[in-house]
Amino acid sequence: VQLVESGGGLVESGGSLRLSCVASGFTFNSNAMSWIRRPPGKGLEWVSSIDGPGSMKTYVDGVKGRFTVSRDNAKNTVYLDMTSLKPGDTATYYCAPGGQLEVEATMESLISYWGQGTQVTVSS
Repeated sequence: VQLVESGGGLVESGGSLRLSCVASGFTFNSNAMSWIRRPPGKGLEWVSSIDGPGSMKTYVDGVKGRFTVSRDNAKNTVYLDMTSLKPGDTATYYCAPGGQLEVEATMESLISYWGQGTQVTVSS
């Protein structure tokens, strides 16, 4: 499994970013995908998941209405569109194969296999 995240950066509060994650090494379109994040000095937090076809999407309460997850199975890529960013969204963001329950159960032990992540910093 190889996951390459990109798209992070420094943005002012209220700004937007689009994160991308290119996946390889597994059958992408058969797998749900998730985004998780690690705020500075804190533990991992599940953010969002999308099923294989891209029809079912779930979000943690704190990002509902602001973040949108999507995927392009032809490009083996999952996206996270983030709008109305807040300083509390500052974190390293990772993508992971699997839905919410699976990822939450394994993220602490498997995080080192899920790419380097991409840093999002939101200034106030």
